[in-house]
Amino acid sequence: MTGMTSSARPLLNRRLAEFGTTIFAEMSALALKTGSINLGQGFPDTDGPEEIREAAVRALRDGRGNQYPPGPGVPELRTAIAAHQQRRYGLPYDPDTEVLVTAGATEAIAAALLALVEPGDEVIALEPYYDSYAACIAMAGGTRVPVTLRPSEGRFRLDLDELRAAVTDRTRLLLINTPHNPTGTVLTREELAAIAELAVERDLLVITDEVYEHLVFDEAEHIPLVSFPGMRERTVSIGSAGKTFSFTGWKVGWVTGTPALVTAVRSAKQFLTYVASGPFQYAVAEALALPDSYFDAFRADMLAKRDVLATGLAEAGFEVFRPAGTYFVTTDIRPLGETDGFAFCRALPELAGVVAIPNAVFYDHREEGAPFVRFAFCKRVGVLEEAVDRLKKLAV
Repeated sequence: MTGMTSSARPLLNRRLAEFGTTIFAEMSALALKTGSINLGQGFPDTDGPEEIREAAVRALRDGRGNQYPPGPGVPELRTAIAAHQQRRYGLPYDPDTEVLVTAGATEAIAAALLALVEPGDEVIALEPYYDSYAACIAMAGGTRVPVTLRPSEGRFRLDLDELRAAVTDRTRLLLINTPHNPTGTVLTREELAAIAELAVERDLLVITDEVYEHLVFDEAEHIPLVSFPGMRERTVSIGSAGKTFSFTGWKVGWVTGTPALVTAVRSAKQFLTYVASGPFQYAVAEALALPDSYFDAFRADMLAKRDVLATGLAEAGFEVFRPAGTYFVTTDIRPLGETDGFAFCRALPELAGVVAIPNAVFYDHREEGAPFVRFAFCKRVGVLEEAVDRLKKLAV
């Protein structure tokens, strides 16, 4: 009977039955198998600032963080997060009661949803959405209600009437991501003001995923939703070091909010990882205190990379939605005579030696996302130029 179960019930919790192996694992394996350039998964191919890496080494050598750090995070990092929010946005937070360090933004999202959502609650998320949103809503027993961003005049736009219509008596929470992965949209002041008014009017909680806050381009501006009237007491804001400092493997994220909200999230978080990333927390504290010149140079570097990839994709025949934020560019494959993003991405390594991600995996309404494909540009310029040269075969 070894390996047998006592009933015919499936092993996997039914709340997670729809979530198999992620598309990122599938496409990364395909990249290795075919020797393709992997522009699928969103991680840089170079490390962040040398002085920040050395700060982590120094913490390790000095014995700081090698044992369990404090549950809310090391005081130096919590203080640095509060100072960052004050300096960048004029948002005051008490580092002792209003800041919580997490194992990356992914854990912050999970802990916030597990803390704030009960079975039967509806959670509205902007579609396409980061894949962990759906799984975490399901684990909390909530029901996800997608509101679809649709392309118009070169960017993906939120239909505020559709958002308002999605709210019911069962709606508990809005899950907002700006700058938005995968579309690259940055919600405008007017859009954010309308979301804030709706949240106040219907007494909704809000989780804002702002991990790409320092990657906004052109005329776009990142404005924290919590800064709007009535939002302070209902908003859990989430940030992360991985995307801003190019140390995605360190898994250092954070939550800011009122003492009541942070206490609720911490109650769930303590039974997930408990604590994590001890020495890296000290290094990230130093990173957050870097001068504005670092953040400006980081953004300028990513902007140049965006333009290399976006221009090359357009020359290869894609319709390109040049992103206002993040380090992803979404394309429409229909000008290439294709309509199925899954089939296209699975064939692309053989066709051109490049890996991308089909946006449809980020949709409940798969048909809405079918013709869209996402490429990451957080790679060295030479890698992007090689990828562009390979993709131009598609235009022949």
